[in-house]
Amino acid sequence: MLAGVGLAVVVLLALTGSCAATATALVTLPPGHTDRGRRDDAGSGDEREGRDRPDPRVALGRPVPRAVDALWVVAATTATTAVLVVTLVAAERTTVVPASVSGASTVVLAALVVAVAARAGRRAPRRVAGAMVGLLRPVVMVGPLWWWASGLVSLADRVSPDADETTPSSGADDVLAYASAVLDAEDDRGEHRNLLASVIDFGDTVVREVMVPRPDMVTVESEFRVADVMEVAILNGLSRLPATGDGIDDVVGIVFAKDLMRAERDGQEDLAVRSLARPARFVPETKRISALLREMQAEQFHMAVVVDEYGGTAGLVTLEDLIEELVGEIVDEYDREEPMVEPAAEGRVRVNGRLHVDELNDLLDARLPDGDWDTVGGLLFHLVGHVPAEGEWAACDGWLLVAERVQGRRIHRVAVEPSTCPLPTTVRANGRDSS
Repeated sequence: MLAGVGLAVVVLLALTGSCAATATALVTLPPGHTDRGRRDDAGSGDEREGRDRPDPRVALGRPVPRAVDALWVVAATTATTAVLVVTLVAAERTTVVPASVSGASTVVLAALVVAVAARAGRRAPRRVAGAMVGLLRPVVMVGPLWWWASGLVSLADRVSPDADETTPSSGADDVLAYASAVLDAEDDRGEHRNLLASVIDFGDTVVREVMVPRPDMVTVESEFRVADVMEVAILNGLSRLPATGDGIDDVVGIVFAKDLMRAERDGQEDLAVRSLARPARFVPETKRISALLREMQAEQFHMAVVVDEYGGTAGLVTLEDLIEELVGEIVDEYDREEPMVEPAAEGRVRVNGRLHVDELNDLLDARLPDGDWDTVGGLLFHLVGHVPAEGEWAACDGWLLVAERVQGRRIHRVAVEPSTCPLPTTVRANGRDSS
C-alpha cells in the first residue's frame, strides 16, 4: 500500500511541477519573440533550438491568460491533494511518522518542486512550454482537471474587481502575441503581423498623434478671390483648404478645389471664397482616431479641424491621415515630402523633427522618454530648455540628439546617434562651443 501511495504522491507532485513550469514559461515568452528577424539573430541555446518549432501558444489552443490561471489552479489542487494523501496515510500509521511531520514535509517538498519548475520555465521558456504543452493537453486541457480549474477561474472573475480598476489589461498584447505566433507558424514574412499590430495600436491612438500640426497647415483668408485661392490649391497640390476669418484660430469653413473650378468656369473668379466655403468639422485633439474614422464614414466628411483644450486651432486631420496610421505612408507621384528617417553610418539616423518618439524607439530599440511632448523635436526642446541653435545637442539615455536644421523656433531635422560614437567636430552645449 505504501508503494502505491508513494507513486500517487510522485505523480501528483510531477503534475504540480509541470503546470507551474508551463504557466511560468507561457508568461515569460515575450509578445515579439516570434518575429523571424529577431529569432534568426538570437544567440541563446533556447532560441536556437526553437527556431523550427511551432510556437507553444499555437499548440495551446486557448487564450494564454485563461490557460495560465487554470494551470496554477491545477498546480495548487494537485499539491494540496498530495499533502492530504500523505497526511491521511500518516494518521492511520501513527507508529511510523507523526501526521503533522509528514504533512509539513510534503508541503516543503511541493514548494520546492514549484520553485524549481518555475525557475526552469523562466530560464528556457520556449523549450519548456513547447515540451510541456503537448504533454499536458490530454491530462489538463480537456479533462476533469481543466473543467475544475476553469470553473474556479470563472468564479474568481466574477468576484474579483475589474482588470481596469487594478492593473492595466494586457489583452491587446495577448491577441498580438497569439496571432503573431499563428502567422509565424504559417511562414508569414511580416506584412500581416505589422498590419495586425497597426490595427491593435489604432484603437489607442489619439488625433494629436496623426494630425498635421498648426505650423504646417495651408490656409487661405475667407475674403480671398476664387482665382487666388485656386492658385494656392494648385501650388500645394491640395483638394481642400481651410478658410479663416480673424486668424488661424477662426476657421470659418473648408474650401473644395472642385467648387473653385466650377466657380472659375462660371466666370466667378473674383468672388470671395467665403461664399463657397462648406461647414468645417471640429474635433478635440484627444479624440481617438478609431472613433473619428467611424464618424467620418457615417457623416461622409474627409477633413476636420483639430482644436486644443482652449478652443484654438491645433492642427488638421484628414481621412488619409487615419488610413496611413493603419497601412503606412501613402505617397503619390506628386508628393515631395522629406523622408521622416534617413539612415547614416555608425548607427546614426537623421529624422524629421515631427517623427514621434515612440516610432524612433521602435526603430532604434531605444528607451527615449515619453512626456508632455510627442515628437523628437519636442523631446529636444525639453532637454535643452530653449530653442536650440543648429549643432546644439543633448544627451539622453545613451543617445545624442543633435539639432541639424532649425528654422525660426522650429526644429526641422535631428541627428540621432549612440553616445559611444564620436561627437560631431563642433557642437554647442548650453550656448557654448565645444569640440
